[in-house]
This record gives sequence, C-alpha cells and structure tokens, in this order.
Amino acid sequence: MNIRFAESKDIGILVRYDRHISKEEIENSILRNFIYIAEDHGRFRGWLRYNLFWDSIPFMNMLYVLEEYRGRGVGRQIVTFWENEMSRRGHKMLMTSTRADELAQHFYFKIGYEAIGGFKLGDEPYEMIFSKNKG
Repeated sequence: MNIRFAESKDIGILVRYDRHISKEEIENSILRNFIYIAEDHGRFRGWLRYNLFWDSIPFMNMLYVLEEYRGRGVGRQIVTFWENEMSRRGHKMLMTSTRADELAQHFYFKIGYEAIGGFKLGDEPYEMIFSKNKG
C-alpha cells in the first residue's frame, strides 16, 4: 500500500467520489496537502481529507475506502499515516467525527479515539465528535 499527498492528477477521481465539497475546495485542499491518497500498485483505494479545527487541531473530515477494499486495513493504514504526519508536525491532539448511525464510530474506538461529545442539527442523526491524544 502506498499513501501519498493528493496531486492535481487526482482531482477527477476525488470529484467523482467526494461529493461533500466542491471541486474548488478539493483543489484548495490538494494545494495545502490536506488530502492523502491510498493506492496499491497504482490503483486508487481511498483517501483521507482533513482540515484544522479552531485553526490549529487537525480534524479528519473524510475517510473513505472504496467498498471492495474495506475490511483489509486500508483505512487503518491511511489514518496511521496521517496521525504520524500530524505528530511529526508537532500536533498533540487529533479530532474527527461521524454520525451515530454509521459503523465508523466502532472503527474510531478500535484505533484509540474517544468520544468527547456531539451535536444534532435538525433532523440529521447525532454527530459524534472524537479525539485522540498523540503525546
């Protein structure tokens, strides 16, 4: 498995799968090195996109592994790569979130994140907030 920063050549595939943000925002995230791509033998497997909560705490906004590659450790490898990169940059805390009705919460607990709260917007399911201390 190879994990690398996203590049402009990845815009097409990211726009295809990441429908939560605009193409322009994907381009901005690529320029800031805020997207990591997982690939195996040059084949796209998934990505991680993050931003900064309160302009200082890395917050994983999106972790996505193509369905046919789930359960094979791809997500764990991307997150571990990101966590190590954030530690290298001096970040001591990491954050993410997921809806309470999604299985991702079990994944985050399994890899050492703890639930620290959440919120509910309108009729949307409860959004769980997670954090992990790295130092």
